[in-house]
Amino acid sequence: MTTAARVVGITALVLVLAGGAYVTADAYDVAPGMVTLEELPPDPLPFPTAPGAVEPVDTVPALANLDPQAPVPAAANVQALVDGLVKDPRMGASVGVVVADQLTGDVLGAHLPADGRTPASTAKLVTAVAALSTLGPDVTLPTSVVRGSGASIVLVGGGDMMLAAGAGDPTAVEGHAGLADLAAQVAKELQLEGVTTVSLGFDDFLFSGPTLSPTWNLADVAAGFVAPVTALAVDTAKIRPGEYPPRYADPSQAAANTFAQRLTEAGIAVDGTPRRTAKPDGRQIGVVQSATLDGIVHHFLDTSDNAITEVVSRLVAIDQGLPASFEGGTTAVLHAVGVAGVDTAGAHLSDASGLGAGSVLPPDLLLGLLRLATDPAHGVLRDVATGMPIAGLTGTLSDRYSQSPARGLVRAKTGSLPHVTSLAGTVLDVDARQLVFVVLADATPDGGQWGPRAAIDSFVTALSGCGCS
Repeated sequence: MTTAARVVGITALVLVLAGGAYVTADAYDVAPGMVTLEELPPDPLPFPTAPGAVEPVDTVPALANLDPQAPVPAAANVQALVDGLVKDPRMGASVGVVVADQLTGDVLGAHLPADGRTPASTAKLVTAVAALSTLGPDVTLPTSVVRGSGASIVLVGGGDMMLAAGAGDPTAVEGHAGLADLAAQVAKELQLEGVTTVSLGFDDFLFSGPTLSPTWNLADVAAGFVAPVTALAVDTAKIRPGEYPPRYADPSQAAANTFAQRLTEAGIAVDGTPRRTAKPDGRQIGVVQSATLDGIVHHFLDTSDNAITEVVSRLVAIDQGLPASFEGGTTAVLHAVGVAGVDTAGAHLSDASGLGAGSVLPPDLLLGLLRLATDPAHGVLRDVATGMPIAGLTGTLSDRYSQSPARGLVRAKTGSLPHVTSLAGTVLDVDARQLVFVVLADATPDGGQWGPRAAIDSFVTALSGCGCS
């Protein structure tokens, strides 16, 4: 064999061996190619297609609509119940009552409904209707941090007095926004700047005037029935957990101190004690938002929280260009319900929560608020109607009506002060007719709330069982 032939043969052998090696590598998917020993993949699923528009499925309401053909109780029979309540010695000598049909507004029974009386916490209905009718249900309250000069930052209160000391709970009203979440945002921004130590200020100047109303009994303040009203607070300024615990004298300072702790835990040291200062013109480096206003209104009606009611009245005042103070808030909420169509003649509020001395509201005014809130044409006020406590089940009515056939059929706002007992709300009678009622008694006998509450609850129970057409 010649040398040339030998070279050709060797070259051919190398090519065959190389080709075989490549085919083997291809078969085992080591090299690219079409040969493989793997099983064939399954056919791909068809590409999903979006469904076309279809007719909506009929929904079944949780509760049936009220039947407008349900019998209306006879006015004479309802009036007899009213007269019996007024004469009950447990009610005292100064009683105002009005009962009306929710659907028509026809008054079925009354006693001095146009005369002003001390409303106690039923006054919260004014603030609730005013807030939702002017601000709307979706408003939230921001708590933010703004960058200052050098290594300074400022915590800015936007009216949320229910901040959580730690992480916020997006499903809750109390503690919806949390200072730990805000601190985490701020720490991230500062660390990007290379800042590890800051001086902390706080701005609570959204509200003005005194934080405690001069009409409040200082014993009520000391007992924890209310907190000083500020634009910034953790857990409504409670020093410890509980329904009526002691409150911090300066809720904003206490909240800023807590925020300083959260910043430290997030890796940012705070130099010195937080101090009150005006917000700078710097950029915002963190913000958390409260629950929406409809949830806040529901909360203060159900729990009768005085401080949160005062906060909401100040928001209405700001919306109207008035000072965010006790005077501005009360002026604003009465104006707002007047604009909504409720007659405010003879009305005066010394505060928005009903805790203070000197407030006067006629039962007719509260009746107007309740009819407005329960009118389907005013859906924005739904959380006033549904936010009131339910007899024997929720809020400040949870321990009343527990053995009454009216349990679960009454939604009403309670009111309690020394020698003052009030209740205003709705009741469904045995014929499924919804009635609206207001009872104000502001000269009840000594002995506390038990007697007048029992008398009022018996009266409302009788309305629920009336069927007196």
